Amino acid sequence: MPAYCVGIQFVIRPPFFPVPALPKSSLSRLAFVDLETTGGTATSDRITEIGIIEVDEAGVREWSSLVNPEMPIPPFIQSLTGITNEMVADAPTFAELAEQVHERLADRIFIAHNARFDHGFLKNEFRRTGHDFRPAVLCTVRLSRKLFPGFARHNLDTLVERHRLQVSQRHRALGDAQLIWQFWQKLGDEHSAEVIQDAVDRLLSRPTAPSRLDALQIDALPSSHGVYLFYGENDLPLYIGKANNLRRRVLAHFSTDHSSSKEQALSQQVERIEWIHAAGELGALLKEADLVKRLMPAQNVKLRQNEEICSWRLLQRDGRVKLALADTEDLFFGHDPELYGLYTSRRKATEAMKAIADAHALCHQELGLEKRRAGKACFASQVKKCLGVCAGREPVEEHNARVRAALENMRLQAWPYAGAIGIREGESLHVIDAWAYLGTIDARDDPTILTARGRRRFDRDVYQILRKWLPRMDGQIVRLSS
Repeated sequence: MPAYCVGIQFVIRPPFFPVPALPKSSLSRLAFVDLETTGGTATSDRITEIGIIEVDEAGVREWSSLVNPEMPIPPFIQSLTGITNEMVADAPTFAELAEQVHERLADRIFIAHNARFDHGFLKNEFRRTGHDFRPAVLCTVRLSRKLFPGFARHNLDTLVERHRLQVSQRHRALGDAQLIWQFWQKLGDEHSAEVIQDAVDRLLSRPTAPSRLDALQIDALPSSHGVYLFYGENDLPLYIGKANNLRRRVLAHFSTDHSSSKEQALSQQVERIEWIHAAGELGALLKEADLVKRLMPAQNVKLRQNEEICSWRLLQRDGRVKLALADTEDLFFGHDPELYGLYTSRRKATEAMKAIADAHALCHQELGLEKRRAGKACFASQVKKCLGVCAGREPVEEHNARVRAALENMRLQAWPYAGAIGIREGESLHVIDAWAYLGTIDARDDPTILTARGRRRFDRDVYQILRKWLPRMDGQIVRLSS
């Protein structure tokens, strides 16, 4: 039978293991796989050829078949692979090959170059035929990077040149599978069995999708900035998180080595994932804080909305420094340069300020933390915990200065702009006013669609995020109103 006609190519060779010291339990059943397809999108393109090399104690077996993709092959792909529409017209469909392919890959480590591509296509094809396909997957691109970190490039053509692999037919399924198999055999020339085993173990310890979650949702996740939402049985999110690499971060949640029982319980409950793209890290941080407050997911605590946020306002009256509580209903909250500390309740604010006063020998009466008794000094001055401003022993000016020094590191930064601003990040514009996040729009759109909605309350989390980010984004800030 001529090579690459409709059908199979089947070769049996003596068993050959390049690193025989590796435990058979981990690497005794391997499948080196390559596919040719009609394009690069696993959910819409289809397979045109499959090549599999099975390696186990019995030997090495090669198998390949053309596949009728049930759709036209684009001219560019025909030119690249040499597989034409005429060649696959009478080939079996994947549905007709599914049982056979499944048997060849069952209980084997699935090894491919850029394995996410081949694995994704097969997973989608198997899904269409009602098969569940979840093999242990080993990517030889990642393996090459781990074992040969001194090299910048690890594509298949580079490996052919670097390791002097013998090319039979490039861009054909079995020919490329043979190159991957050859690369595997070359590993033992430069690395010990222990080093290879360790690298393989690390790459195979990849997280797997929870049983309730359709793994295709994970495959659709991009490796970019964004926010992800985990859902359970209903439409209320269990957890919302931000990521600089959505795919990597979500997979980390599903690691078999969970860092906590909470993480493990979350993994077991997830049934659906949604994600929102962000232009960069700042956009992801702002969107996460906004969504957590609006949707109140059960597993998020730190970014949940607090009904009461208050701060101490420092007032100077008749030459004396006094304290008064201000909350976010105050129109000047976020603008006033004399606000100190952020607290989730008036009780906590009062307790914290009394502790600060005691630590710095400040007068509770003078600060307004307790009622002044006519003609009488505060109790703390009698036990030497106040330096006696209330009794005339300390000059008011000195007490004022000590109050300001004690509180200085708690001072809130006043909003440094006359009105709303936009912060450019990529093609997006994040709109902020007085430490409140108004939303993100395309940088070409009119920001008044957000600023016209009116003033929003000071947001503690946005404040903390922007305190770090504003200095580094100075060149990207656009003043929107005055």
